[in-house]
Amino acid sequence: MTPEPGASVIHILDQATVNKIAAGEVVERPASVVKELVENAIDAGARSIRIELSASKEKITRIRITDNGCGMSPVDALLAFVPHATSKISGIGDLDTIRTLGFRGEALASIAAVSHVILITKPQDSGTVAGTKIVIAGGTVQETSGVGAPEGTSILVEDLFYNTPAREKFLKSVNTELAQIHTIMEGVCLSHPECSFRLFYNNHEQLVTDRSTRSIDTIARLYGTEVVKHLFPVDASCPFMTIAGYLSQPSLTRKDTARMLVIINGRFISSPLINGAVKAGYGTLLARDRFPVTFLSLQIDTRLVDVNVHPTKKQVRLSREKEIADAIKKAVLDAVLSQDLIPAADSPVQGIISQPVVADKEPAYTYPVTEVAPSGVSESTHAGTIDSDQRLRQTELLTGISPVPSKLPAIEVIGEFGGIYILGRTDTGELVVIDQHAAHERILYEQVVLRLKGDHHSQELISPFVLHRTPKEASVLKDLLPALMLEGFVLEDFGRDTFLVRAIPVVLGRMEDAGIIDEIISDLVSDAATGPVNNRERITRVIACRGAIKAGTVCTREQCQRIVDQLRQAQNPYTCPHGRPTIIRFSRTDLDAMFKRT
Repeated sequence: MTPEPGASVIHILDQATVNKIAAGEVVERPASVVKELVENAIDAGARSIRIELSASKEKITRIRITDNGCGMSPVDALLAFVPHATSKISGIGDLDTIRTLGFRGEALASIAAVSHVILITKPQDSGTVAGTKIVIAGGTVQETSGVGAPEGTSILVEDLFYNTPAREKFLKSVNTELAQIHTIMEGVCLSHPECSFRLFYNNHEQLVTDRSTRSIDTIARLYGTEVVKHLFPVDASCPFMTIAGYLSQPSLTRKDTARMLVIINGRFISSPLINGAVKAGYGTLLARDRFPVTFLSLQIDTRLVDVNVHPTKKQVRLSREKEIADAIKKAVLDAVLSQDLIPAADSPVQGIISQPVVADKEPAYTYPVTEVAPSGVSESTHAGTIDSDQRLRQTELLTGISPVPSKLPAIEVIGEFGGIYILGRTDTGELVVIDQHAAHERILYEQVVLRLKGDHHSQELISPFVLHRTPKEASVLKDLLPALMLEGFVLEDFGRDTFLVRAIPVVLGRMEDAGIIDEIISDLVSDAATGPVNNRERITRVIACRGAIKAGTVCTREQCQRIVDQLRQAQNPYTCPHGRPTIIRFSRTDLDAMFKRT
């Protein structure tokens, strides 16, 4: 419809429409209602909160939240449903010091705008018998009366989205909506272990936690004691932040970040920045597509946290992001290095992360550096023996000079299997199986990292050779030339998608085979090489992988022992740079159980 000339086409929306639009920002689904009401109960000082859900086959029909918090007077009970009425802040300056979960004053108004609500509340220590009952439909107060009630507040929400059918049709199945509610409740329970929670669905108890001063108790109630067995604590502080919580051993990981739960100042939030910092702290102990189980609670100076960036407060904005991320990464790294991370035979070992693990302090779990003499068995020279000797001599250049406390016990090689696995026994009475390629790759990787700290990490080739690439690969390689130079490769653009290779990293030894250098460059320019790590880290890993003794190379007993001895001096001997385990152990008890001798 075309307006009359000069007529206004802009008009002000009525309040009912405004309320429904605002409700869409806060109330996305039933889980949003649960979150807002439970957080209100916590802010009201409740220490016991009960959540009751009812559902038909099609949708969740009723949500009731009951708490023993401070309750409200009749006047406050009515004001609580007025948009942007709040007891949490009084002015803009308070936004810098928010400690409560809610503060906008829009939750109850938004919920009431799209549902039927019954509120029953009574203040603590009011000295009266009656409480206050308020009935609201679609944002309009239908009834206000006195009613007998216990101290605290109960809110019943029914017929959610009854007056906004377009929004209702976007709801998922009942099970999906229930899963969203459980996700919300897990975060709330973990962020407030001082409260007890009980969740009922169609009168069946589905979640229960008890009040506790220890978050590990809540973790055990939610996820079971088996998960707790794989956790270890993290505790650190810096001038503007304290970090506490629990991290999982590399044997317990997931393919997603669903179990990376982060709490900031008592608020359960989603933060890719913090998740990335946690994962970076694990170094190369995890595979690129694996994520640790994390329960992390951060207390950050409120002036550095802006919680007013999302209507549902799911996300926050942090000042000094780099400093916060670096502090978290260091705290995780320190905690990881304090653990004995050799996986047992029955561990669900999962293993690349963006930064190498290099410790600046002595690890908590160490073993004496004692050499175990291999048995006096000699093998005849076979194909690959000379090449393996050259590679082992190269990685011995830095190991053994100044022995450091080892994270692995002394190991005597007793054999090898399939040219892939080294079998050994420890001085602590365990059987260990070592992946020879993964182990040597780890050794070489750490040497490349150490070499980069020196001045001479490049060696000229006797005969430079020309490297031919496809146009696509050549364009990628040109971008990598500065990073390759830092790693010890000297390549010159030779025109027409060719490059002249003049020097390679010293750590690769006397390598004149153009084939292996071509393989290294191919790995770097391949589509598969792209990922979350930076170019220097990618190059370091490729050098280690291509320069290490290959799986399938049958090594002599003496060579196997040299690999083991070098691995024992690694700062992180548990995984290769790609997150695969280097060593697995079998205790006598494990073996007895396998053979049913227990």
